[in-house]
Amino acid sequence: MLSVIVRSALTKYRGSWLPIQAAVRAMSSSGGPTPPYTTLAISHPTESVTHVELHRPEKRNAMNKAFWREMVECFNEIAEDPDCRVVVVSGAGKTFTAGIDLMDMASDVLQPQGDDVARISWNIRKTIARYQETFSVIEKCPKPVVVAVHGACVGGGVDLITACDIRLCTQDAWFQVKEVDIGLAADVGTLQRLPKVIGNRSLVNELALTARKLYADEAKSSGLVSRVFADKEALMAGALEMAGEIAGRSPVAVQGTKINLIYSRDHSVAEGLDYMASWNMSMLQTQDVMKSAQASMEKQSPKTIAFSKL
Repeated sequence: MLSVIVRSALTKYRGSWLPIQAAVRAMSSSGGPTPPYTTLAISHPTESVTHVELHRPEKRNAMNKAFWREMVECFNEIAEDPDCRVVVVSGAGKTFTAGIDLMDMASDVLQPQGDDVARISWNIRKTIARYQETFSVIEKCPKPVVVAVHGACVGGGVDLITACDIRLCTQDAWFQVKEVDIGLAADVGTLQRLPKVIGNRSLVNELALTARKLYADEAKSSGLVSRVFADKEALMAGALEMAGEIAGRSPVAVQGTKINLIYSRDHSVAEGLDYMASWNMSMLQTQDVMKSAQASMEKQSPKTIAFSKL
């Protein structure tokens, strides 16, 4: 049934499928990490879209020390890049990510520095805060982030995807909050963001306390992902198509929408409305409003409009 739905969707968008398919092939033929990064491959498959690929396929994209630093550097750069309007995140190889690279991270986690309990604790806290920023930087980035998950998404992978704006996966994808199995409570975002993503406290508690796997169908029905695709090629094509739709809109409108959605999630309705009024008292003065309104009246797509960079 799913394959029929996918074929139907591809037929519907036949006009845009060929360039997207070519972009997917280009993305999948990446030769390795993009300097100066050693764990990430960065590409620009279509106009205004940046593709960030976790690229340690031989280690199932396990998150080593370099990854935690490079994600911050990468997304800080993307946040300031006027040529980027939307980001797609995916994983190279057979799985999205196996989570934390325990062998590489052991010294930071198991051998903290300090002369006494207070100093050791202070250093551990700084380390945890630094790791938290690895995924918080995705949320802080004003550009919408679409994450495409195939295969396993374990431990830190769940922390990562819950910081993204839109989550897509393949039919063979599965998710696991793994931390209790290695003797710790998840501390870089899952326990804070997953309850707000799913909205089912009982299910969140079950996943976090039992470390059981959540498969694609349940991930879709629970709201963790919004779409499920037959395979990775269809997934990446779908993610790129969605990214193209977002990139074709006013960057003032898109980035303002993301920022206000996140603010409203963490504040009351009244506070969110007040923040929105303060935001739009300046943003409504953009030329993008008139350009978009004119295109709408002329029954043209927003993608035909030449919006200024932001």
